[in-house]
Amino acid sequence: MLTERQEKILKLIVEKYVKDPIPVGSKVISKLINCSPATVRNEMGELEKFGLLEKTHTSSGRVPSEAGYRYYVDNLMELKKMNAEDMLKLQRVFKNQQLALSDVITKSLQVISDMMNYTTIVLGSTSHENLLKLIEVVPIDEVSMTVIIVTDKGHVEHKNIKLHDVPLEEVKKMVGLINNLISGTPIDEVSKKLEYEIKPIIGNYVRQHEQLYNAFYHVFTDFTNQEINIMGRNKMLEQPEFSSNIDKIKTVFNKLEDHEVLTNIVEDNDNNIRVYIGNENNIDSDVTVVKTKFKNGPEEGTIAIVGPKRMEYDRVVSLLEYMRENIER
Repeated sequence: MLTERQEKILKLIVEKYVKDPIPVGSKVISKLINCSPATVRNEMGELEKFGLLEKTHTSSGRVPSEAGYRYYVDNLMELKKMNAEDMLKLQRVFKNQQLALSDVITKSLQVISDMMNYTTIVLGSTSHENLLKLIEVVPIDEVSMTVIIVTDKGHVEHKNIKLHDVPLEEVKKMVGLINNLISGTPIDEVSKKLEYEIKPIIGNYVRQHEQLYNAFYHVFTDFTNQEINIMGRNKMLEQPEFSSNIDKIKTVFNKLEDHEVLTNIVEDNDNNIRVYIGNENNIDSDVTVVKTKFKNGPEEGTIAIVGPKRMEYDRVVSLLEYMRENIER
């Protein structure tokens, strides 16, 4: 267990290193806590033994270790009150009543990405909790039409399709088959049911069955693929940890392009804000992911901020709390 002075020193080192990525020396800390540099050096040595600080090869100063950041987040961090400028930028987005909720979330995360030079991510709601209620089609012209998907939770999705030389009566037969045989199915299982239950019999009812089947199969496949929006992917290049390390930035960029890696960001435990530092996340050991769930009526998902381990944790957590409160309001 750390002493009060050791905790104070660790907190100061984390916060100074976050602001300026230069190893922190004992003289700097001694001026802040009214202790001699020798006393601070001894305490820093103890913190290093505990695995909370690390000594770099290029300086006599110390930097926080992964365990040091974790101790700081769990025990020492004090949430930073949002400044008026940050709040005003986000309020402009949230008070724009012409925007759909999904657009509000995306635009506000873009604002946060620009403010902090971090990458932000929103992952839409998972579809296994939605059951297919019905589908409808609305013709647009001779070849185009809109497929409307309605779930039991009131979620409505529109997808445009093109069908060549397929009479509307045939399309309606296909819609009837789906509504009669698949209604009540979890959305993410509809594509499988189409393949194993509709495909074998569709030829008995619909003449242009191959074109119709493919069109509706793609509609449901697109719907069940989790929606992922990433803002500020290139912001990682502005962080000194990555800007001079081409291999590292390639690794991080590849992870941010990987759909499977991103879907694992989903926070499914509770609505608390979770902080995953370094090896605790599945992106990179030099990265931190801070994330939380949101829910507004039938819409739910996860928002996340991705940055270096040398992250402004106190500010990031405050911003995510503000985001979640306004989304769910």
